[in-house]
Formats: sequence, structure tokens, C-alpha cells
Amino acid sequence: MAVFLSHSPSETVAWAKAFAKTLSPGDTVLLEGNMGAGKTVLAKGIAAGMGITDEVTSPTYAYVNEYGGKLFHFDCYRIASEAQAYGLGLADYFGRGGVCLIEWGENIKGLLPAAVKVVTIKGEGESAREIGFEDSCD
Repeated sequence: MAVFLSHSPSETVAWAKAFAKTLSPGDTVLLEGNMGAGKTVLAKGIAAGMGITDEVTSPTYAYVNEYGGKLFHFDCYRIASEAQAYGLGLADYFGRGGVCLIEWGENIKGLLPAAVKVVTIKGEGESAREIGFEDSCD
């Protein structure tokens, strides 16, 4: 796993912008970390790196926010089951050709594509973060 130590939200955004350049249409990225770790900050940086100028917000109550058909940002924290996620149409986004960023992906594990990228963010003090990245084919 490659690891980057960020000392500020602006460094986290800069890392995420660079990471976005490695993504291709159809990629699925799991954003893993505790509540408040900075997953939405990562999503904002990835969106900026993809050229998306819309304001990126956490989709906690909407389940998924769509940005121009290029980026789909999921928050599955409140998803109780894969059946619920399927019924909400979340699985349909994986075939739409955009990049899917998924927070709390463990709640929909059985619906995820076989190949995913995983970014883990861990809080280190007030603003420092440890960001880890790996490809997975589980």
C-alpha cells in the first residue's frame, strides 16, 4: 500500500487532484475512514482533479450525488442492506461510465464491481492525515 502523509486539508486536496489523474471512466473507488476523517475533502479534490467545478458535498441524506455524469459520490452509511441499496438503484451507477466514489462501501459489498481501488484516510492529530492507496480485485 502506498502511503502519503498530509499535514492540511489543502495538501489532502492536492493529493486527491493528482490521484484523480490516474482514474478512468468506470473506475470504482472506496473511500475508507472513520466519520470526520476527511473522505469528503478527498472527494472534493478528486472532483477538482477531474475538472468538475460544481460544489461537492457529502451525499449523506441523498445516498448519491452526481456530477455531470462523470462522477458519482455515494454515502452508504445509512444503507441497512444490499437489498435496500439495490432497490434505491445504486448498483445502476456502476455501468454508467463515470467514476464512482463510495463511502461506507462495506454496507454494499456484494453489489460492488470485482475490481475496486481503495483509499484509506486516517486522522493524525488536528489536521494531519495518513492517506493509503491500493488496487483490489477481491
